[in-house]
Parts: sequence; C-alpha cells; structure tokens
Amino acid sequence: MLPDMSNRLTHLDKKGAAHMVDVSSKANSEREALAIGSVVMHSKTLDTIVSGNAKKGDVIGTARIAGIMAAKRTHELIPLCHPIGLTSIKIDIEPDDSLPGLRVSATAKVCGQTGVEMEALTAVSVACLTIYDMAKAVDRGMVLGDIRLVKKSGGKSGTWDTTQAPGEN
Repeated sequence: MLPDMSNRLTHLDKKGAAHMVDVSSKANSEREALAIGSVVMHSKTLDTIVSGNAKKGDVIGTARIAGIMAAKRTHELIPLCHPIGLTSIKIDIEPDDSLPGLRVSATAKVCGQTGVEMEALTAVSVACLTIYDMAKAVDRGMVLGDIRLVKKSGGKSGTWDTTQAPGEN
C-alpha cells in the first residue's frame, strides 16, 4: 500500500490514484506567475537570430507567439491542469551575450480559482523549443535550460518567490 500523500500531493487521493483537484469551493482571486528559461547557443547563432537572418524567419517573434499559444492550451498538454481563462500572458525574449543565447520569461495572469504557474512554465518551455526548432539548422548543440518558476501570487497560499527559503511556500 502506498503511503498517504494526500496532505502533500494534491493530485493524489488516499490510495495514490491521480485525479484533478476540485476547485469549485475556492474563491476567485487575482493570480499571477512568472517563469523563466534560457536557450544557450553559439555567438554566431545568436547574431543570426538577432540580425533577423535565420532561414526560417523571425525566431523571436515566432517563439513569442508559440509561447502565448502554449499557455492558452496548457490544460490540453498537462493531464491534470484545469482549463482556465487567462486574462494576460506576456512573453519576453531577450538576447544575452554573456550566455550567449536568449533569455525567455513569461508572466501569466488570471482571475480565477486556480493558479497560473503551469501556464507560465508551459509558455517558457514551448518558446524555448520553438527557438531551438527555428535555429537548429545553424546550431544543433543549443541547450534549453534553467526553466523554473520565479514568482507566484494570489490564491490561498499567497505570494511565493525565489527569495524565500526552501519550504516557505
């Protein structure tokens, strides 16, 4: 028999079976999440992307749109996520010569009964994948990484950000 993790893992019942959490009794509240990630590449690849000379077209613009589309479809990609009515999704993609590569961030917002962390994380992940897809002909060795939640606010648990010590969320 599996240990009772129902107090810790909200998507598991007392028998360990996965289920979608019932949020019907939760109050609507403003919720926001910020996620980040990066795509590290050769300097020449970054130059090609920033100059707009990638053969597949506008890498940054296309990745931004892909991230937005992914955020809106998160519930179709992550099995136990609720479909939510996002009120905003903003994707920023900035070149960083120190990587070298692109830094990607996504801020998702909703007024609802459940958070938007997964939407922000999905947006960043798909934007990074799109960058890879559009530039792989020049640089198959690109590294997607450092994808993580940086901050979330709203809901019963309130605000959490990376400045908090582990376990304070």
